[in-house]
Amino acid sequence: MIHKREIKGNVIKISGDKTVSVLVERRVMHPRYHKVVKRFKKYLVHDDKNELKIGDIISALECRPLSKTKHFRLKDVIKGAEV
Repeated sequence: MIHKREIKGNVIKISGDKTVSVLVERRVMHPRYHKVVKRFKKYLVHDDKNELKIGDIISALECRPLSKTKHFRLKDVIKGAEV
């Protein structure tokens, strides 16, 4: 069985129908300065029911390619956006 990656991040943009852009933050040790620094990457996530809003914190699972840049599918909403 192939292990599927799981990402957790913030919804920062509604990128079209059934697609959201998610910002994932990692904390890594800087090789020279030995200080913890943040690294960011954006992923496109498939939202089948159009239920996500900007500010939601979600987790997503890797899946087959759904488009040229979309390779993740929504797993669940960890925390909803505060209104």
